Amino acid sequence: MATPTRQPTAGEVATRIINFIGVRTRPNTVDNFLAGDPNTPVTGVIVTMMATIDVLHRAVEMGANLVVTHEGVYFNHENALVEQLVAEDDPVYFAKSRFIEEYGLVIFHLHDHWHDVRPDGIDYGTLDALGWQIPDNLTYPATLQVPTTTLGVLASHVARSLGANSLRYIGEPDLRVRYVGLALGFRGSDMVRALMRRDDVDVVLMGEGHEWEIGEYAYDAVALGSPKGLIVIGHIPSEQQGMAWATKLITAGLPGLPVTFVPCADPFRML
Repeated sequence: MATPTRQPTAGEVATRIINFIGVRTRPNTVDNFLAGDPNTPVTGVIVTMMATIDVLHRAVEMGANLVVTHEGVYFNHENALVEQLVAEDDPVYFAKSRFIEEYGLVIFHLHDHWHDVRPDGIDYGTLDALGWQIPDNLTYPATLQVPTTTLGVLASHVARSLGANSLRYIGEPDLRVRYVGLALGFRGSDMVRALMRRDDVDVVLMGEGHEWEIGEYAYDAVALGSPKGLIVIGHIPSEQQGMAWATKLITAGLPGLPVTFVPCADPFRML
C-alpha cells in the first residue's frame, strides 16, 4: 500500500511562496502570519487583496484553510491594533477572530515581498488589467506612456477596468494625457507630489490618500494653472489585479495544491 502524501503545513507553504518569488527579505517585514497556526496542514490556498469576512467565508466554502492576503486582517498594516481592540472589547474584532478560530483558518500577509519584485508585482498586474503595454524597464515608482486620451476618458477606463465603484478625480476632464505615474494602494503624499511635479507625468493614478494633504495639493496645483490630473481609484481596486497576477506565480510554485484568487468588492458605494 502506498504511503499517503503528507500535506505541507502553512509555514512550509509560506516559505515556498517567498522562495519562489525570489526577492531578498527585508530586515523588518510585515510578511508573516497574522492568524492561525503555521503548523496547520494546508487543504487549499486562497489569494486575495484583503482578508475581509466575505473572503474568509469563501475560503471555508471552498475547503481552503490558508488565506494569503496583501493587506492586514485586523484593520492595521502591521497587525498592531489587536491589543487595543481587545481592550476596547471591539465586537467586529471578536466576531472575526472567532470565525477564524472556529474554522481553523491560517492567514499569511504577503505584502513587502510582492512589492519588492521588479517590476513591482502590484503595479505590473494593475497595468496589465488596464490593457497597457508594459515597458521592459518599468521603474519604481512606475511611470509610462499610454495611448493619448483625456483625463475624463482615462478615469472612466480605469473605473471600468479595475471595478472601482467610487473612483474620483481632480483636474480638467479634457486634459490631454499621454503619460501616467502610479501610486497605487497607499504610498504617501510625498510620492504623489513628486510624481505630479515631473514633466513626464500628466496624471497620477493613486489608490488612496489624505484629502487634506494630497487632495488639497492637487486641487491647488490645478487651480494655479498646472496641467495635471489626479485619479483616486480606491485602495482595493487599485491593487487587486496585482494580487490576481500574484496568484499565477503562487500557483506555479505550489504544484499539487489548489490555489484560487478571490477578489474583494470595492467596499464603497457612490450615490
